[in-house]
Amino acid sequence: MKRFLFAALLALACASLATAADRPNIVFLFADDLGYGDVGAFGQTKIRTPNIDQLAKDGMRLTQCYAGNAVCAPSRCVLMTGLHPGHAQVRNNHEVKPEGQHPLKAGTLTLPRLLQQLGYVTGGFGKWGLGGPDSDGRPTRQGIDRWFGYNCQRVAHSHYPAYLWDNDTKFPLQGNPQDPPLTGHEKLPEGADPNDDKSYAGLAGQQFGMDVITEQAVKFVKDNQKRPFFLYYPTIIPHAAFQVPEDSLAEYKGKFPEEKPYLSNYTANRTPRATFAAMVTRMDRHMGQIIAAVREAGLIDNTIFVFTSDNGPVFDSLAGERVDFFNSTAGFRGRKGNLYEAGIHEPTIVSWKGHIAAGTTTDRVCGFEDWLPTLLELIGAKDSTPKDIDGISFAPTLLGQTQPPRPFLYREYPAGAGQQSVRIGDWKGIRPNLMPAAAKAKAKKASADTTAGPNLHIELYNLKSDPHETTDVSAQHPDIIAQIEKLMREQHTPNPEFPLPGIDNS
Repeated sequence: MKRFLFAALLALACASLATAADRPNIVFLFADDLGYGDVGAFGQTKIRTPNIDQLAKDGMRLTQCYAGNAVCAPSRCVLMTGLHPGHAQVRNNHEVKPEGQHPLKAGTLTLPRLLQQLGYVTGGFGKWGLGGPDSDGRPTRQGIDRWFGYNCQRVAHSHYPAYLWDNDTKFPLQGNPQDPPLTGHEKLPEGADPNDDKSYAGLAGQQFGMDVITEQAVKFVKDNQKRPFFLYYPTIIPHAAFQVPEDSLAEYKGKFPEEKPYLSNYTANRTPRATFAAMVTRMDRHMGQIIAAVREAGLIDNTIFVFTSDNGPVFDSLAGERVDFFNSTAGFRGRKGNLYEAGIHEPTIVSWKGHIAAGTTTDRVCGFEDWLPTLLELIGAKDSTPKDIDGISFAPTLLGQTQPPRPFLYREYPAGAGQQSVRIGDWKGIRPNLMPAAAKAKAKKASADTTAGPNLHIELYNLKSDPHETTDVSAQHPDIIAQIEKLMREQHTPNPEFPLPGIDNS
């Protein structure tokens, strides 16, 4: 009897291992502050992105995919947990000294943790932003087996940091200034000529952070080609500061007319247009190196590739000129930091050879909360999807099957005076300023409790006829407004760490 039981258990274990071994790998390529129009596959004409464009040719473009939120940390929280911003643990960027952001709670059921449980080895390479190096939110406590990169979003403002994190240990970058380190906010010396290239000497180091990180991501592929892996690659490109090695800058330097020095919030830069273009192309090159490593390992037919960005392009006023020059928003309204389309509508591609039809497009509405159930279904682990998430799998759509449209997509962002948005079909309602400007200063001292009262007007746009959100038609559609207002009320669960002005106290 014991022998029979042992044999049965052994057979079950072997079957489980076989199932795990047969599962496809997942490579999640994740840009930082990239606009909808910043890559060739989504309309960019001035910047080369051949590897990303090839992914689109090999797979499916998602033209109606939304980031988790309007800025870095809360968007990543939605991606990792499958919960939309009204239920999420992290709803805004919130720095925690000395290094890191508001942490995910211990034991949070994240996408990499779920994949670990299914036999995947999980690796993260880039920027985390969901808990400092001494917190329960750090990547190695949230389902990441191998981490290499930046922990803190503020440290990631510099592309030439003093150190990166190798799992839970600091990894110094030799040749980069150490004391003090470069912060990504360096100014020109007093009296320096901003039109002289020599004035910018000393504002960069020798090791470009994402070059070092990408080497480790490639190594991860090589080291784990015998078992299924999840490679999460949240690059810090093209987030400011505007910095790139000279070999990349050379491709674009002098190509764009009327270059004006950038001397605002981030590190001073003599040629911001050429630098931004070079950053995006270098990002594309990094991603191409990872794709090539997968191909060289003989795994290209059994790997799901996803490409997207955490939120829209930068809102910095002087950098904004660059956004307009490259048409980074593709004409969408807004920027990073708000819930108009340009802040959260992201270029997205999924490729899986032999499963997702090449050169196809879908206009199904989806959001970051949907990636967790979608990826689990694609790898044959649909039953492992948590029951209490907000995400809805769109795996059938990717595989060419018919699927009912998403009932609605909810977003909230407590900064920028407080914002909510709901998309239902082609309709999008947005409350862009829940707190009147006159009450904004007072609210900084007294949470969201204002005597002026909230601005609860909901703007309404038909994104099919008005994708750029130019004409508020709320007065003509009170029935739609009523549906949206109800969802805004129902989908927001108060979070004392991230109060939503005007709503929590109304």
